[in-house]
Amino acid sequence: MSDAAAAAWAELEALPRPDLKTLFGDAGRLTAWSAKLELPGGAVRFDWSKTHLDTALGAAFLKLADAAGFTERRAAMFAGEHINVTEDRAVEHTALRGVGKDSSVEEAHALHMRMKSLVEAIHGGALGEVRHLIHIGIGGSALGPALAVDALTRDGAECDVHVVSNIDGCALEAAFKACDPATTMIAVASKTFTTTESMTNAMSALEWLRQNGVSDPYGRVVALTAFPDKAVEWGVDETRVLPFSESVGGRYSLWSSIGFPIALAVGWAEFAEFLDGAAAMDRHFLDTDGLANLPLRAAFADLYYTQLCGTQTRACFAYDERLRLLPSYLQQLEMESNGKSVKLDGSPVGRPTAPITWGGVGTDAQHAVFQLLHQGTNLVPVDFIAAIGPGDDLDPAHHRNLLANCFAQGAALMAGKASKDGARAYPGDRPSATILCEELNAATLGALIAFHEHRTFSNGVLLQINSFDQFGVELGKEIAKAIVSGGTIFDASTEALLAEAGIK
Repeated sequence: MSDAAAAAWAELEALPRPDLKTLFGDAGRLTAWSAKLELPGGAVRFDWSKTHLDTALGAAFLKLADAAGFTERRAAMFAGEHINVTEDRAVEHTALRGVGKDSSVEEAHALHMRMKSLVEAIHGGALGEVRHLIHIGIGGSALGPALAVDALTRDGAECDVHVVSNIDGCALEAAFKACDPATTMIAVASKTFTTTESMTNAMSALEWLRQNGVSDPYGRVVALTAFPDKAVEWGVDETRVLPFSESVGGRYSLWSSIGFPIALAVGWAEFAEFLDGAAAMDRHFLDTDGLANLPLRAAFADLYYTQLCGTQTRACFAYDERLRLLPSYLQQLEMESNGKSVKLDGSPVGRPTAPITWGGVGTDAQHAVFQLLHQGTNLVPVDFIAAIGPGDDLDPAHHRNLLANCFAQGAALMAGKASKDGARAYPGDRPSATILCEELNAATLGALIAFHEHRTFSNGVLLQINSFDQFGVELGKEIAKAIVSGGTIFDASTEALLAEAGIK
């Protein structure tokens, strides 16, 4: 750690923890820590005023950002430099949205036009009647498409999309039961086109088509991959292979051809709006400095709680049924990106890194986990996400009560309530942030996801770790392959479990 970074951390650790209600004694508190960003799909308010960030903490965190080279690292990412040092790769998901190195933006545009042509051909009937798509992937190849399709197709879809990630056959069978094989296409999403779970599911999907009278199952497959030659070798016609760059990581890939099921479900125009919303957030993140940079400000709050308050989790509650999959998406984005223990130079981080991300949907979660948030002994910073415009056509009382509950929870966590009866006492002074969209649509969803991507990157830079590799997922895969291939001896417990399950 540099002397400047060590000094910044020392300054942060020496600052007292302010009380939230005391902070609101400042008439300018809301203006200083809440901002509205105008985006293509409508304005979004980012309110961090109910966190413990104050002027002194903000200034100290800005010193940390300078010491960590935040401005330089941000510029290097957008310039296409190889900031993923452990894999010697660039990190270019923003180029897929039109913000990045010129040559990478041009390449991404060309690949998008290839995907657009296929999407429009399918919608136009060039491949026969297509009413269903089974999208097979795992991790970043599934979580992003599942979130976007679920959020954006509540009013109907141009194609019925089923995302299957689990190798448990029950997941694939459920998709089969919902689809007519005569009008179903299969999308196989795998960066390497070797992922065991995805390729196993893909072979079973082909067999399902074959057993149900489809004479050319491979003719129903679209491949989404960074290694198109492997897809062609596997049997997919090259006209239905949609490549993406190797510099795009899995959990950052829904903007690439991995987003094919999104485009097929909502149409190309809406998918383009999704990209535009993300690009607007990219430009804000790239062009805005200091505390006005909203993803960076959010990262400061994240680090305040993990580093200075010892919190081990962060909760996200979407007060919108359309965003019910967002907490699961953020789990991978944040925990796979920043769940590391070494810095860029390979030395130990020496402090906590990513908290455990969890959450749910309001108001369901209020009747399940909010007891702990209000009266438990664990301090948990909470994010609330909601939209002013409802996603339904029912009595407005539904949405009015939904938003009232959302805002009430943040107010209650901060204010608390004294009582002589300890069982009825609420300590208060518990932090939350709120992201409030005017409307939830393709553009604002794109902006929300991009905001969290940049927040995750900012946390990584401040901790001096690489947010873009994920070697931690490999060991378990290697052992699973060894089990399947046989001949390897494991510990007594594992051997007993294998024997009882009849695997060995």
